[in-house]
Parts: sequence; C-alpha cells; structure tokens
Amino acid sequence: MCDRNKLAVIAREEAEKPYNGKLDNCAPNIQDIVALFPKWSVDEANGLWCAAFVYYCVILAGYKIPVRPKESSCSLAGCVAWEEWAQADNRIEYHLGNDRAFHPAAGEIVLFDRVFNDTDHDHIGIVLENYSDHIITAEGNVENKSRILERKKNSHIRAYIRIPDNFSY
Repeated sequence: MCDRNKLAVIAREEAEKPYNGKLDNCAPNIQDIVALFPKWSVDEANGLWCAAFVYYCVILAGYKIPVRPKESSCSLAGCVAWEEWAQADNRIEYHLGNDRAFHPAAGEIVLFDRVFNDTDHDHIGIVLENYSDHIITAEGNVENKSRILERKKNSHIRAYIRIPDNFSY
C-alpha cells in the first residue's frame, strides 16, 4: 500500500541520510538513486539528480510508476517529465503554485522555477509540512546534497503534483 503520508516519512528519512554527489571531501553515494535509471551513470547524474531523488522516494513508498511514463518526453530523472506526466494523466492532480485555493499536504511533489538558475523546471522536491507562508521540503541535489529545507510560497513554486494514494500506473 502506498500513500502520501508514507512518502513524506520516507522522503524525510532519505534526505536526512544525507545523499550527495561528488563533493571535495567525500565520494558520491547516489548509486542507489541513479540505479533506477539504467541509461545514467553516477558521473552523468552528478549535480542533476533532484528529480531522480524524488522518483527514488516515490518508489520506496510503494508507488508503481515507470521510469519514463508514456506521457513524458524523458525519464522522471528530469523535472519537466513530472509536469508532463501530471498534466496528461487525469488521475493525478496538478495545481499551479499560485492557486490560493489549493493547500499542499505532506507527500505532494513540488516543482520549482528559477531556484538555481534562470530557467523553468529547474528543481523539484517533496512537501513534508505546509504553513501559511512556507513549506518544508525534502530535496535532492541542493549544493549536490539531499536536504530538508524551508521554502517560501512565492513565484519560485511552479506547481504541486498530488499522486493519489494507492496509485498504480
């Protein structure tokens, strides 16, 4: 059985381990995350693994979702693939970040724009907690490490994705 609460618990645990890509003082330990994407190596993933971290947590939580849903232009190691899939599959809720009627809950996926560079879809994470002006998230690849962060609810939040409990592709 898979549900969003379980996903939030797993995402927190995984982000707190922590994972990291190549850093000056330690070797990468993202092998288990990258292994879900057979055409990708740890070297190729270095500095680009935020969406792969989300997928890894989703799979650990028991969701049955392919690496590359047919609705996506690339694998779920890419942020844009999450949005394409969520918008095309009517079983999944997709809410714009500026939708004030929507209240994100633990275990929902959050897409970001322009967090690290001046591009859309440049980052992704998993909501752990929701407050009036910010969310707490579990994220991979923040300075090439997994982290628990506080993110303001602002224009950087592109959208939220709510995968239903017990979802199977």
